[in-house]
Amino acid sequence: MEKIIHLNKEIPAEAPLTEQEAGEARERVAGIVSNIETVIRGKHEQVELTVLCLLAEGHALIEDIPGVGKTSLVNALSKTIACGSKRIQFTPDVMPSDISGYSIYNQKSGEFEFRPGAAMSNIVLADEINRASAKTQSALLEIMEERQVTVDGQTYLLTPPFMVLATQNPIDSLGTYQLPEAQIDRFMVKFSLGYPAFEDEVNVLMAGRQAKREIGSVVTAEQVCTLISQCGRVYVSREVSAYIVRIVEATRNHAEIRLGASPRGSIALHAMARAAALGAGRDYVLPDDVKRMAPYVLAHRLILTHKARTEKRDERELIRSIVERVVVPVGAEGRK
Repeated sequence: MEKIIHLNKEIPAEAPLTEQEAGEARERVAGIVSNIETVIRGKHEQVELTVLCLLAEGHALIEDIPGVGKTSLVNALSKTIACGSKRIQFTPDVMPSDISGYSIYNQKSGEFEFRPGAAMSNIVLADEINRASAKTQSALLEIMEERQVTVDGQTYLLTPPFMVLATQNPIDSLGTYQLPEAQIDRFMVKFSLGYPAFEDEVNVLMAGRQAKREIGSVVTAEQVCTLISQCGRVYVSREVSAYIVRIVEATRNHAEIRLGASPRGSIALHAMARAAALGAGRDYVLPDDVKRMAPYVLAHRLILTHKARTEKRDERELIRSIVERVVVPVGAEGRK
C-alpha cells in the first residue's frame, strides 16, 4: 500500500479577491520583478513572465543559446523570494534517482532512509534539460504535474512554492535530444531571452558580478504562497473562459497545425491570465490578459504540418494570428 508523507500544508479556499488585495499584490509583484531586474537587465517581459508563471503554479521552459542569462534569471528569482533552490545539470549520465532521490539502508538503525534528490526544493533549475536521456527526462513528469516524488512506494509531497525552471539549448546544438511532447506540455510557458540591447549589455559589464552577490530577498516564501492563493481567487467570467476555449479550439482546426493545444493548454492559459490580471492590480481577468499570455502558453504545444515546418512558420506568430481572428467577448469586464 502506498504511503504518503506530507511535507507541506494545503492552502485553504478563500473568498473572492478584493480590489484592495489586488492593489497590494500588484505592488508586491512589481517589487519582485524590480529586484530581479537588478541582475537581469533589459528583459522586463521575460522576468515578469517568469514571476507570473510562479504565481500561476506553473513551470517555465527557457530555450536560448548559451550565455544569455538563463541560469542567472533562475538564481535571481530564488534569492528574491527567499526560497530554497537546487540545480540539476543535465548530462547523458544523469539518473532518475539523482532527481527524485533514493532509499539507502542504514545498518545502525536497520531501516531504509530516504535521501532527497535535487527536486526536493522550492525552485528547481533543470539546466540544459535536453541533454539528458528520455528516461531521465520522464522522471520530472510526476514532479511537475503532481508536485510529489514517489520512491519505493512512499510519496513525498513537495513544499510550496514549487517551480521547475528548465533551460535548453536549440535542438540543433551538439549533444541535445528532442523533449517528448508529453513533457513539453507540462511547461506552462516557454520563451527566450535573446541578446541584450547595447546599453543593457554595457550596464551588465559595468555591474560585473557584484549585482549577483548583492541581490537579496524582498518577499518570504509565505508571502509568495499568499500571492499564489490570491491568484486563484481572481475572477474569470464565463465569457472570458469561453474566449479562452475558442482560441484553443482554433488551434485544433488550423490548416497549418497538425496537432493543436490540449485542454491542459486551456487550463494553463486560464491560470496565466489570472496571474497577469493580478500583476496588473485587478481582481478580474480581461480578454487583453488572455491575448497577452496566449503566445507564451500555447505556441510550444503545437505540432505544425510538414508544409508549415518546411516554410519555417513560427508557432508564436500563428497563435497571434489566431487570436486576432477570434471574436473578443463584449462586456466581459468585472464581476457580474
